[in-house]
Amino acid sequence: MPNTDRDLIAELADDLTRQSYSPVVVRNYCAYARDFLAHLARYEVPVTAVTPEDVAHFIRHAVANFRNRRDRPPGPHWHSIPRSGIHALLRLAQGQWPPEPDVVGSEVTLRQEICLKYETWLRDERGLARASIVALLAEARHFLVWQLDRGGAQGLKGLSVRDIDLYMDARAPGQRRVSLKDYAERLRSLLRYMYRTQYVASDLAAHVVSPTLYAYEGVPSILEPDQIAAVLEATKRDKSPMGRRDYAILLLLATYGLRSGEVRNLAIEDIDWRKESLRVRHSKTGACSHLPLLPTVGEALLAYLRHGRPKTDRREIFMRSRAPYRPLRNLHGEIHRRLLAAGVKPPGKSGPHIFRHARAVEMLRASVSQKIIGDVLGHRSTEATIPYLKLATEDLRAIALDVPGSEVLA
Repeated sequence: MPNTDRDLIAELADDLTRQSYSPVVVRNYCAYARDFLAHLARYEVPVTAVTPEDVAHFIRHAVANFRNRRDRPPGPHWHSIPRSGIHALLRLAQGQWPPEPDVVGSEVTLRQEICLKYETWLRDERGLARASIVALLAEARHFLVWQLDRGGAQGLKGLSVRDIDLYMDARAPGQRRVSLKDYAERLRSLLRYMYRTQYVASDLAAHVVSPTLYAYEGVPSILEPDQIAAVLEATKRDKSPMGRRDYAILLLLATYGLRSGEVRNLAIEDIDWRKESLRVRHSKTGACSHLPLLPTVGEALLAYLRHGRPKTDRREIFMRSRAPYRPLRNLHGEIHRRLLAAGVKPPGKSGPHIFRHARAVEMLRASVSQKIIGDVLGHRSTEATIPYLKLATEDLRAIALDVPGSEVLA
């Protein structure tokens, strides 16, 4: 632990530099960290005892000083600069920041107890994939916070059908029918578990009302081949590190129809340059596929690794273009930005999945069997591929047979 404020600022500068922050960012973060330490000294607060309220108090002072100096308020994102520098400082001084929230009250303890046991049951008893567990736990926390705030532990024990109806009504505004159906299914799972473990007195799972969805009723938006070509060409012209990264990502999405998580989880060791092979870990099934590394994809990946990827010890291929260098959390922002730059506006959603849909339709139009399409997309069963058939409805109409006798009716 540094002995003085000066030692702490020096350590902060070294730490930020090791993380490849630019010199300008290092200077700005250290300047605000130094101001924060002076602020703490005025109020006689040791840096090891700082709370989130202390940070908020300083930010308010910093905003007031900015306004006095420049006769205008700071921009909407200005706060992130001093806050980020202070958080980096506090991680060094306290070992962890933000601090773990204090557990206060029997309701909080009960909620955490249920969620912890529920997570163990979902993992060990039901054997669900991590993504499914995360979604089920998110709904469980949402429901338990809502119910425990209303009636406490006793209210949870005496949970009624009316409580369930009120919760679903509160969940409904602004949600799509498919989202509401997902929430209802996750809530049923929680209610069944809580009845089995006697957290609630009766089994209310059957009383959760959700919208009726018809099989494959939603046809997702897709990109036509000329639109994909336009997006790839526009992105290829961007020779910046971010451009090289996004071009490689778009090629993976368009060529193999990968899911967003499968692209984000690609690691250096997943590329076998000698065998020209690409190993993909499918995020939904947990299985692995070995796909041929096509020349255009390999060249784009190599260009990014050589001239675009920042220096880091992380094994994931695709990283943030700015420090701190860590793997991308999602691809939606990058994809949306590249679509806009190419002047491509899909009729529906504009995330990474539209390239997956387009790849499926391309294979359908090439008369590729449903089994092979499922294998390429990483589906566990052929039934999972059926929704993509709806994307080719116009192709099916084009080859539809005339109805006998229709010429007479005409």
